[in-house]
Amino acid sequence: MVQFFSEWYKRKFSDPHVVTLVVILTSLFAFVYFLSGLLMPVFVALAIAFLLDLPVHKLTKMGVSHTAAVALVVSTFVGLSLIAFLGLMPVIWQQSSHLFQELPKMLTQGKDYLSTLPQTYPEIFQESQIETFIDLINAKLLEWGEIIVKASLSSISNLVALMIYLILVPLMTFFFLKDKTLLLASLQRFFPKERRLAKQVASEMNQQILNYIRGKVIEILVIGISTTLAFVFLGLEYAVLLGVLVGLSVLVPYVGATIVTIPVTLVALFQWGVGPEFGYVMLAYGILQALDGNLLVPLLFSEAVNLHPVTIIIAVIFFGGLWGFWGVFFAIPLATLVKAVINAWPSSETTSLS
Repeated sequence: MVQFFSEWYKRKFSDPHVVTLVVILTSLFAFVYFLSGLLMPVFVALAIAFLLDLPVHKLTKMGVSHTAAVALVVSTFVGLSLIAFLGLMPVIWQQSSHLFQELPKMLTQGKDYLSTLPQTYPEIFQESQIETFIDLINAKLLEWGEIIVKASLSSISNLVALMIYLILVPLMTFFFLKDKTLLLASLQRFFPKERRLAKQVASEMNQQILNYIRGKVIEILVIGISTTLAFVFLGLEYAVLLGVLVGLSVLVPYVGATIVTIPVTLVALFQWGVGPEFGYVMLAYGILQALDGNLLVPLLFSEAVNLHPVTIIIAVIFFGGLWGFWGVFFAIPLATLVKAVINAWPSSETTSLS
């Protein structure tokens, strides 16, 4: 057994380029895992810099100086973000507050409806089953209420963190874009010369992350705006709040759409009951979800590495468990990183020939 593992180790790690790749990946993983809480603004700034690199590059090709192009693009991005944030937040806050005020009434109506099920469908439902289900709902509501209270108590620290993001992230984004060549040259001095495989993986991942971030931002905007307009047109209450939730749900493939369907269905059901209006809302929502999955996603992510749905779900669970929201956001790029490493890893035949 020892000889088997020894031969396997020599066969797989005899190439110094392989060793360099393993050391770089292990160091990056440890760095992100242990310092992600402290350096999250840096990672956010890097993601935004990836997103803004293309317009900066196009402006420089048009004759604009690199520094001026970076300043113009970053200023425009910050300005549009502030306009969207300040325009949406009051509406979202108002609709959220109104929804929480109406929540007890909705729950009472739901419990009354559940209580009538044993009389209406005695062959399917029993009173003991309904009572158990209602008790379970009450327990979950108490649990969620405690979570909301704890979140509100920590709102001051969250506000401070938000102010740090609003100041530091744009500054870091500006310098990442302005001094991109200098920063990359400085980092390369710390890497060994035998890094052919690392360059191959980095080149593939650079394009993958760029495509993913740009495509995901466009998808969020298109789905969020389209859903909001459809809900407003159909007269659904809390249209902006639900539209924002539907837009953000695309961050988590498959799972997000399933989860956000619950509040959309419940709000429409409590507003109109089972009727034509409810059917119109669900039909419009289903059409938008179908267009997202069958038209928008293939157009935006046509250059991305194909991943099996099971692989995506496992990546979302694993990286989301490690790094929370940002782990979910970058689950697909991280999964493609694993696939890129597997593709770049030399086979036994290649290793023996080299």
